[in-house]
Amino acid sequence: MKRKLPFLFAVFVATVLLMASLKPFFLVSYVFGHGFGLRDWVLVFLHGLSLDLTVAGYVTVVPLLLVFASLWVRIPGRVARRLLNGYFALVSVVSAAIFAVDLALYEHWGFRIDSTVLIYLADPGEAVASVDFWLGVRQTLLFVLCAAAMIGCYRSVVRLFDDEPLPWRAALPWSMGLVLFAGVDFLAIRGGVHVSVANVSKVYFSTEMVLNHAAINPVFSFLSSLGNKSDYASQYPFFDEETRARNFDALRGNRPDAVPAERLLAVSRPNVVIVILESFARTVMDADVGGSPVMPSMQRLKSQGVWFENFFANSFRTDRGEVAILSGFPAQTLASIMKLPAKNRSLPSVARSLAREGYDTRFVYGGDLNFTNQSSYMYATGWKELFWQKDFSFDAPTSKWGYDDRVMCDWFGGRVIEWCDRARETGRPFLAGFLTLSSHAPFEVPYDKFADRELNAMAFTDECVGRMIERWKASPAWDDLLVVLVADHGFPYPKSLVYNEPLRHRIPMIWTGGALATPPRAVDEYASQIDLCATLLGQLGIAHDDFEYSKDIFAPALPKFAYYAFNEGFGVVDASGHVVYDAAAGRVLDETAPGLLDIGRTMLQTTYVDIGRR
Repeated sequence: MKRKLPFLFAVFVATVLLMASLKPFFLVSYVFGHGFGLRDWVLVFLHGLSLDLTVAGYVTVVPLLLVFASLWVRIPGRVARRLLNGYFALVSVVSAAIFAVDLALYEHWGFRIDSTVLIYLADPGEAVASVDFWLGVRQTLLFVLCAAAMIGCYRSVVRLFDDEPLPWRAALPWSMGLVLFAGVDFLAIRGGVHVSVANVSKVYFSTEMVLNHAAINPVFSFLSSLGNKSDYASQYPFFDEETRARNFDALRGNRPDAVPAERLLAVSRPNVVIVILESFARTVMDADVGGSPVMPSMQRLKSQGVWFENFFANSFRTDRGEVAILSGFPAQTLASIMKLPAKNRSLPSVARSLAREGYDTRFVYGGDLNFTNQSSYMYATGWKELFWQKDFSFDAPTSKWGYDDRVMCDWFGGRVIEWCDRARETGRPFLAGFLTLSSHAPFEVPYDKFADRELNAMAFTDECVGRMIERWKASPAWDDLLVVLVADHGFPYPKSLVYNEPLRHRIPMIWTGGALATPPRAVDEYASQIDLCATLLGQLGIAHDDFEYSKDIFAPALPKFAYYAFNEGFGVVDASGHVVYDAAAGRVLDETAPGLLDIGRTMLQTTYVDIGRR
């Protein structure tokens, strides 16, 4: 037994080292000579280690099972070693092939290899024909050398394998030891004990995308994407391509006549703050308990700013909601473009648009931005500075999701004032995004206003955000500030709400701040999260031609409707009524305005055609 655990440890460590040893090839090929120093290289290795550990965890599973079996059953050493050598040869060949192909493709694709490459294997003749001969020779040699080196390394490790079984009295405690080892291995596979599981976003650390890409383990990048449907364009074939394109032309937000009829701002280049409110449903905002409103701050701000009466979320998840709000891109049904780095990097974004106009861009979250690939999406779409849980060391407890909203609103409130002062001195305005988190399950907050813990958590965040805005109002920063308050998605309150009905997706949006010239007012037009980008940029006098789906709410020529997606379906709402459609069953679930069905079909099909083309 004395060699069984060292053998497993050796497998794990050898895999980590082998995975890490692939990074210098990428660094030399794409990073060397571009002004990056030794510190950047070291950070690539350190940040990339998390995915190297995950791959090592997966590779160790089969040897772990074999060792466990060998505790109780006599496995001939020759058989066991042949099995292990065969297994590690397969691991080596697959890893080396991924590495060699990835190193060549990155120059052309600009992202690390994923399952997209399999599309081209459907026509291997064409794929081979498109490869330069000498490039093919070079990568083949690299593949052979890499595979041979890995096989040789693993063969040395296999020599440590101990096939001797143990008496059952000894086998039982050693089995418990292996269970503990398996637990550690599972943590490596999962990516740690935090909320976010292993994903490519965990290694992102820089605004220089090539450094982030250098840290990605290509084996993980490829294998983790295999479960994603790659033929997105064919998933919802409601119309032929000509009809779909014609239908969408009538719905697109970047038409030449997309000009706002009114201007709301007194400041041409205000500092912009977008506060994304976790789970702030309209039904919760309108609720009261025993005559006490659940969200008095939102109710007050509603009466003081620009209130959007008929505003809807595009999805039921934060990852979809963020992309809708910040990129004007519709939510998907079963997929999430935020989790597809190769796709989301080409999305338009309000951060990138404002950065072109001289804005500094910052995003703040009290939790883990690795969750659902948020950080990779943020960096890829123009957010230059990210502040999140790892950057803070507050003398305060953390919940499952991170620091609570009281702590974060206090910190963010102070930083916004500082950034406003800096903007006044430098002449560079800023865009700051902030995602709250306390109004999310398990709804554990240091607050006790209502017996219902869900409403209590909503009330807590409402109070924290309200106090933060009052702090801004009392400072000179207010004069140049435009604050957008918008929920990331709705919430099932009351519990009788069906997950796919329109009211489930109705959310608040409020514009406030000293930069507004307009008196308090309500906007009645129907709209959704995807319309924020064009509306905001339109008010700033900035072109939004790259936002196809985002409609300026104040442009009278554009259609006024709200579109949302749920699992295998969609809903559309406008002043005439609504339609809810189950795409899996191919039937209408609820309908009061039949004319909206083709709008929803067009939006859903176009979304997936668009993803397929990216």
